[in-house]
Amino acid sequence: MTEPMAGRPRLRRPRELSNVNEFLNEVRLRPGIWVRRSSLQHLYSMLIGYAIASDIHDTEEDFDFGNDGPFSQWLWKRLGMAYPSALGWAVEIERAAEAAGTQPMETFFSLLDEFRAEQGESRNMDEECSP
Repeated sequence: MTEPMAGRPRLRRPRELSNVNEFLNEVRLRPGIWVRRSSLQHLYSMLIGYAIASDIHDTEEDFDFGNDGPFSQWLWKRLGMAYPSALGWAVEIERAAEAAGTQPMETFFSLLDEFRAEQGESRNMDEECSP
């Protein structure tokens, strides 16, 4: 049995993950293991499958990654789009990455970090404003 590379966390199995954010953190660490050809469209399909399974099993988890979900709504504004894209966030991020000369998966995680930071700030503001 081989030992994990020094300084690199071990690969966690899906049953060890408790929510979509933990799954995305695993994808960030090893995109080639999780996502075929590091395609955002494949990642999107996996996330939709995750949402369907969560719905079937009646979990109480918030899901931000649907085509009309909070991540998409934020992204359209972030990319300066006047209206939502019918093609979805994966295609639009791939287009933006190509225009910028960056890798789509890298661009996705950079945007996800921005989204999470802004969501954290707005949640903190909501908590401060509540009586």
